[in-house]
Amino acid sequence: MRCTVIGLGEAGRIYAQALQGLGHEVLGYDVAPIPTPELPRAATMAEAVGQSDAVIIMTTARASLPVAREAAPHLSPGTLYADFTSAAPAAKLALEQVLPTGVEAADIAILGPVISLGASTPLMAAGPGADRIADLLRPIGAPVEVVHGELGDAMAHKLLRSIVMKGLAAVVCEAVEAGRRAGYEDWVRGQIAAELSGDGQSTIDRFITGSAKHAARRADEMAAVADYCQALGAPGHMSAAARESLLSLADSELKSA
Repeated sequence: MRCTVIGLGEAGRIYAQALQGLGHEVLGYDVAPIPTPELPRAATMAEAVGQSDAVIIMTTARASLPVAREAAPHLSPGTLYADFTSAAPAAKLALEQVLPTGVEAADIAILGPVISLGASTPLMAAGPGADRIADLLRPIGAPVEVVHGELGDAMAHKLLRSIVMKGLAAVVCEAVEAGRRAGYEDWVRGQIAAELSGDGQSTIDRFITGSAKHAARRADEMAAVADYCQALGAPGHMSAAARESLLSLADSELKSA
């Protein structure tokens, strides 16, 4: 296939090289002067997408719709247009209004660190072109889960996952840093590891029921935690946010009682 990769940062170059390795004809395009000696480059958007069978967008989320608008006049019916950006679900859905009739758009969510996992990073695909992009990428070693929904559904899954993954990472960083400053880092790490290695579903249920039942008391505890972090000179943003969340939960429980 003739494939175009738009956005030649590290992730874009990884997928471009993987597709080249399977014998696809790959063309790159990026307005930034990123050196890509191994990849032929287009000079204009028209040259980049005009003859392409598959267009893969690896830009920033902010560029998702502007790139689609620039590419739209040059896309032919039947072209696969796969948006890998982290744009919000509504922005992915808006591609339907931007791209010409006959172009098969796919919303792709990247569910892991491409820099570490390369082309084998898990992906989720949704939209009219989801099955086609899965067929294109699975041979390079990419595990692609197809969600049979509209554009934006893959990104919606990723954002829900990010509440846990990014939030958990922030909490762990805050706890370990506070533990280090208090002189108890090893103990804190052990507590975190033990919690993460348990029965996942039971832990989720315990968090939900316990937080609702003991919200007011736990809010007071988290106020003390935030104060302790401040005394240690350690960040306490997540602890303060947890207190606010628990206060809101306690208020909701009181109103529903």
